[in-house]
Amino acid sequence: MSLIVQKFGGTSVADPERIAAVARRVKGCQQSGDQVIVVVSAMAGETDRLLRLASEVLKNPTGRELDVLLATGEQVTIALLVLALQGLEVTARSFTGAQVQIRTDTAYNKARIVNIESEKICSALNEGNVVVVAGFQGVSEAGDITTLGRGGSDTTAVAIAAALEADECQIYTDVEGVYTTDPRLVAEARRLDRITYEEMLEMASLGAKVLQIRSVEFASKYRVALRVLSSFEEGPGTLITSEENIMEEALLSGVTLNRDEAKLTMLGVPDRPGVASTILGPVAEANIEVDMILQNMGADGMTDFTFTVHRSDFDATMSILEHISDELGARAVEGDNKIAKISVVGVGMRSHAGIASRVFAALAREAINIQMISTSEIKISIVVDEKYSELGVRTLHSEFKLEQA
Repeated sequence: MSLIVQKFGGTSVADPERIAAVARRVKGCQQSGDQVIVVVSAMAGETDRLLRLASEVLKNPTGRELDVLLATGEQVTIALLVLALQGLEVTARSFTGAQVQIRTDTAYNKARIVNIESEKICSALNEGNVVVVAGFQGVSEAGDITTLGRGGSDTTAVAIAAALEADECQIYTDVEGVYTTDPRLVAEARRLDRITYEEMLEMASLGAKVLQIRSVEFASKYRVALRVLSSFEEGPGTLITSEENIMEEALLSGVTLNRDEAKLTMLGVPDRPGVASTILGPVAEANIEVDMILQNMGADGMTDFTFTVHRSDFDATMSILEHISDELGARAVEGDNKIAKISVVGVGMRSHAGIASRVFAALAREAINIQMISTSEIKISIVVDEKYSELGVRTLHSEFKLEQA
């Protein structure tokens, strides 16, 4: 008998019909001889509806009360799913995050899991129940309801799988697994059978929306076998596992695209120690996340400093730079919020030379100019004009023949 944790997101439980379909899938898993824990999100659109309600009552709702409100979305889903299972003559019990003691810190709206009490879950499983747990929520040491932030149900599922040493954690979504790139951009995109935690972390951080980053970090830390599957189509999905469990490393695993990028440049600043801190310090104090950074070689005691931020932070960052440009004696401040970041990812980069040159050559053949470059051991990211972004993705996908198994 295996212990399986299954997580179903908002689109998978969007209405009673889909909840019934989830119940049938869960019943099938239990009938195969496995113990099953199900983690669910709120029904599609419910969290946004609750946020709108809160803002209509108070423009800036307090974190504690907002979490009390948002946690009700998952509470509705767990009850409906248990009712659907009972209708199929499956014994099941629902639990909120507080009931199973998913302990978190006190960072309302973005809490982190500290530990999980497994006693109630294990007791319910041993009584023959399917256990249905509300994702996205927990309880602080003081007994306050907390939520884990967007996508937090993924983290709940992986954390429960880690705490109970489950054989596999299955994340059901509206796609059939992890693809070599977005199938909407490249029709030939291929579903990957396996991918490493490290590659999935890079792809998630670079624009792939399949999994929440924190859930992959959790799975990697505790070596939880993670599988991405479709709620609507049968199939093997994609297994996310440790590198030693992958027999043969592919050169690359995927190409990602992130349009949520903006570039800012401070021209003609003094080339001296501390200038980067002077520029980026106020940006950090404004809680603006910086991605790629480029400082040019100095000439005549001056240099240019370029970095990227989320596109939504473009105007605020530009205002900060304009404010400090006089202090630094900068020649000018320039910005561009019509850029995109394309990245190629693969653990095979560690053992294969020449990948960067192939990336640059392939883009040059399509007359795509590269504005910035960033690399790590298993990824190469480039910034290009947004109008060339989709062409760039298709070009690199074809260059490395990612459509071939």
